[in-house]
This record gives sequence, structure tokens and C-alpha cells, in this order.
Amino acid sequence: MTAAVPTDAELIAAHAAGDAGAFSELVRRHRDRMWAVALRTLRDPEEAADALQDAFISAFRAAGNFRAESQVTTWLHRIVVNACLDRMRRRQARPTVPLPETGLNEPATPRDSMADRETRLVISAALDQLPEDQRTPIVLVDVEGYSVSETAKMLGIAEGTVKSRCARGRAKLAKVLGHLRNPDAIANVPTSESKRRREAR
Repeated sequence: MTAAVPTDAELIAAHAAGDAGAFSELVRRHRDRMWAVALRTLRDPEEAADALQDAFISAFRAAGNFRAESQVTTWLHRIVVNACLDRMRRRQARPTVPLPETGLNEPATPRDSMADRETRLVISAALDQLPEDQRTPIVLVDVEGYSVSETAKMLGIAEGTVKSRCARGRAKLAKVLGHLRNPDAIANVPTSESKRRREAR
């Protein structure tokens, strides 16, 4: 008779009780999914690999505190996302100018890479001005495309809290980044020529 396959929660409990192989099995089950989360959040394979390693070390150490109030996968998601956000914060603390993005799927004619770099730096700086409780859900929902429900589970907060924090953060970003939404705003400033055209109508 085949032994029943232990659940994730049972593996966590076994690991906390001293089973040397339980956590390795948990990693084996969820490594690919957690890797996808890290890569989607950081968009840099090396950074994602480091964040994933940090996350599994944190999970290994914190497994004894798991209280089964959420699914193990949700708990792991939260740890991985937090590890990624920690790396993003450290990266912003020592900002570097990213290299132009090129690859097999990039157009043969390069885009205005300098403008792209400047835009990314401006957005990064604007995000960094937000309080952490607003910046984190903004990054997850608006930058990375997670749903409000997914973000709430990852961060361990209510969906309504995610929505309100995003709304407050977006309002602040709108003031800082308004010129990016309307880069030709300066063109709307009346000039003597435009005044003459309106008066001639």
C-alpha cells in the first residue's frame, strides 16, 4: 500500500519537528513557481536567483512560526515577494543607469535608449518617495500586474487596504509624474503665434 503523500502543512510541521528532508521536499515542490514570482518581480535572473535563495533561507528559519492561517504557498509567496522588495530597495539605495534592453525580440533599430533610461530613473525615484506601505502594493499591482486579491494575500493585509494604499500612492505619483503622462504639456502654453491663430478665428 502506497503511503499518503504529505501535505505542504505536514511538511512544514515535520521540518519544525526536526525532519531533515521535509523542507527539501517543500522546496522541490514549489521552487519553479517561486522562481517565476521572483523573476516576474525583479526581471533580472541573477537578482531573482539571489532573492529566491534569501527567501528560502528565511522560510527555513521561520517555518516553526507557521500557524496554518494561510496556505503554505501563500506564505511562501509573501516571503519571496518581500525578499524581492528588499533587493529592490537596496538597488535603489545605490542607483545605477541600466544598460539598454536588447535581445532577440528587440527591434533592429534601437529606440531612444537615453530617454528610456531617464524615464526609468524618474519613475524609480518617484516610487522611492512613497511610504513603504504605499510603494509595495503599487509595485505589485501597477508595475508587476498582480491582482488586488493576490497582493493582499502576499502582503497579509485586506483587499480594501491594498486598494486604499494604491489609491493614495497613485495620487502622489500623479503629481510627481504628470509630465510623463503629458510630455507635450509645455506645448499647451499659449504663445504669441497660437494667440494670433485663436484671435483670427
